[in-house]
Amino acid sequence: MTEIIAKPFLKWAGGKSQLLSDFEKFYPPELKAGKITRYFEPFVGSGAVFLDLAQRYRTRSCYIVDKNEDLILTYQVIQRDVDILMEFLSRYAKKYLELNDDEKKGYFYEIRQSYNLQRFNINYSRYSENWIPRAAQLIFLNKTCYNGLFRVNKKGDFNVPFGKYKRPHFYDEMNLRKTSDILQKAEIAVGDFMQFSERITRNSFIYLDPPYRPISRTSSFTSYSKFDFNDEEQIRLAHYFRYLDSKGARVMLSNSDPQNTNPDDSFFEDLYRDYHITRVLAKRSINCDGDKRGQIYELVITNFK
Repeated sequence: MTEIIAKPFLKWAGGKSQLLSDFEKFYPPELKAGKITRYFEPFVGSGAVFLDLAQRYRTRSCYIVDKNEDLILTYQVIQRDVDILMEFLSRYAKKYLELNDDEKKGYFYEIRQSYNLQRFNINYSRYSENWIPRAAQLIFLNKTCYNGLFRVNKKGDFNVPFGKYKRPHFYDEMNLRKTSDILQKAEIAVGDFMQFSERITRNSFIYLDPPYRPISRTSSFTSYSKFDFNDEEQIRLAHYFRYLDSKGARVMLSNSDPQNTNPDDSFFEDLYRDYHITRVLAKRSINCDGDKRGQIYELVITNFK
């Protein structure tokens, strides 16, 4: 085990930074014994668990996937061109901090409009130098938008309003460099959670962190990409969990606990009845109502003790 240096470079709905100390108790014994050689995270998001495992344990290769094209674009830019990315971020920071409050707001919406329009000019299937300013814009918007989150509408437009931060922390140079170093041993792809299935072996650990099933009508926040993740998708994921189990891999999944609001909702208990289900306390940190940012239970499901 090594000192943890790199942390998530984005704030992301459902990020797991606050749960890492709890999650460590659930990691498979084979990981701690150095017998796990491959790590897979098909819903990488902010990468809190990926970064934690990559620094703590001796996995030889990592595979990270997400359906959000711009998120994966940003990971690939950090992997390949972190120095140029930091030059862009430095320029954004310098200009932003020189503006008054009204000018900052105008600058934010100018960058947001550019970000939304430029996606039509991006070829997401082939890495190019115009990915770098786009990654910088995503990080800038994440650090200056309301509540520091990433959300898009059905059309794919980033639609979070201005956040009114006096001195937002645009980037941490050491953190980005360390993250870039870690990403050198990772394969990164846009895709469905079944991506890289052919690479999974008995010596693999897979962490599944899908968009959470809403625990109430007002708590639905699945629009971190333009794709919905409904109950049919949750069921398809449960079938994939069983497939991974049949391959002898170690699998861990997290999701919301519907029994926070409905004690009779056994959706996940029914889906994963053959596996180990544990409840852990988590703090809801992204909510427009500050009074509703409290502790709730989340589920951790594993196919091992």
